[in-house]
Amino acid sequence: MGSNKAMARSALERDLERHRDTPTLAPRSGWIRAIRDALGMSTSELASRMGVSKARIGQIERGERERTITLDTLERTANALGCRVEYVLVPREPLDKLVWAQAMAKARAEIGAVDHTMELEDQRPDPSSTATRIQEAARQHIDKRGLWS
Repeated sequence: MGSNKAMARSALERDLERHRDTPTLAPRSGWIRAIRDALGMSTSELASRMGVSKARIGQIERGERERTITLDTLERTANALGCRVEYVLVPREPLDKLVWAQAMAKARAEIGAVDHTMELEDQRPDPSSTATRIQEAARQHIDKRGLWS
């Protein structure tokens, strides 16, 4: 039986699937300007719809291009354009793979420290068991608090 965290990862992976292989590239002018132009909406018209100055629209469009726009401003602008904002973080690797890699790194560090202490005490650990011990330690770390510390 899987843990709640594993089930949550699996559900999120299904949601992320459509984003992983299709990166979204913003138009050079930015989404706001591209959509505004496609709608035939002037900066004055967008400013009026948002209740801001025409100069502010220029600042907003520049902020989007320079990646300094806040999510709040982006959402308000999207609403004025009849759009919605989709904000998504797309992991470069599947979530289970990221969790397993972290668990393995943590396990290697722990087992390495134990083996080093044993060597200092002239108790050489069996090298053939090291990989097995690391795998087992990694399994123990999955979905436990402190995995990422």
